[in-house]
Amino acid sequence: MSSFYDIIGYPFGYLMSWIYDLVNNYGAAIILFTLVTKLIFFPINYHTQKNSARMQLLNPKLEKLKKSYKDNPTKLQEEQQKLYQQEGLNPMGSCLPSIVQMILLFGVLDVVYKPLTHILHFSKSVRNAALEIASGMVEDGIKSSDLRNELRIMEQLNNDPDKFSGVGENFKELVQQFSENFTFLGANLGQTPTFHPDSWTSEAVILLLIPFIAGLAQLVQTVYTQVHQKRTNPNAQSMGCMNVMLYLMPVLSVWFAFQVPAGVGFYWAWSSIFSFLITLGLNIYFTPKRIAAVNEKEKEKAKKKAAKHPERKSFMQKMMEQQQLLEQQQNGGASAGNNGDGKISRSEMNKYNRDVIKEARKRMAEKYGDVYDENNDNDEE
Repeated sequence: MSSFYDIIGYPFGYLMSWIYDLVNNYGAAIILFTLVTKLIFFPINYHTQKNSARMQLLNPKLEKLKKSYKDNPTKLQEEQQKLYQQEGLNPMGSCLPSIVQMILLFGVLDVVYKPLTHILHFSKSVRNAALEIASGMVEDGIKSSDLRNELRIMEQLNNDPDKFSGVGENFKELVQQFSENFTFLGANLGQTPTFHPDSWTSEAVILLLIPFIAGLAQLVQTVYTQVHQKRTNPNAQSMGCMNVMLYLMPVLSVWFAFQVPAGVGFYWAWSSIFSFLITLGLNIYFTPKRIAAVNEKEKEKAKKKAAKHPERKSFMQKMMEQQQLLEQQQNGGASAGNNGDGKISRSEMNKYNRDVIKEARKRMAEKYGDVYDENNDNDEE
């Protein structure tokens, strides 16, 4: 899992390094880095929001179909798929962009958690040597698999710099110099927030506030999203357990932000703030009038594409064909194995299954240009 983070994280690491060299302050670099990555993800957010708004337009028609075919689930599914095809809308269209965004977010987190790798560019051997020293300074140790181990190394170095004197590449000096800029409003983001600081300085107060700001920002975003969904789709079913989890997550974020260096909670706070602003902006942009115009434009685009490439099948067409093929196979199986009294003998069912497998092999051979030899299947029998 760590290598997965590394692969995705390095491109974002160069971005973060460039921003840090530009502003020479880690707190400011985190804010700019978060903003830039949100802008990079904006096309994905736009597509997801547009798809969601179009689905809301379709909800009345879907509800009408549910009432008309409430006693016939198969027919209901078929009519829903036809409706999606007519509207040029893929109900799963938001899934792939969301998955891509989630994968890229692993890279963003890797950059936030690993300043020694992505900003100071220390070699792996030096980082491992520093980790071994820092791990010996903590009661439970620090595992190499801990994604936040570099922030914890910095925290231990600030507590006792002399223990890191033997680490190469001027590790102690460069990390100390970096720590001076690892701040926000004078608070060291490498320190872990606590309710019991040695003294209540302005730094201690700022560090204490960061987890609560992170949780509050996430809560505001959650509440706004829930209110907007109820306003735009009042007939949507409420999922009690899911709603509880949505409101529980901000509380867990506050708790967790007290267990890690403040830089992590600082990133979460700004990430939630920018996400809320982007969501708010898109919801304001997608007025009923505008989304109706967008919907008509997308429908027309889908019609032209279908007319230009009639041989190409849409996602919904493929789903319908698969559903029909499955029903045909099930019906065929029932008729093939029926011995007149409604029962299917084992030998008859085995024969039918072999025939289905043969047909599947034949189709695969035709698809990939292979030679299908039916005698091989007969030998296996």
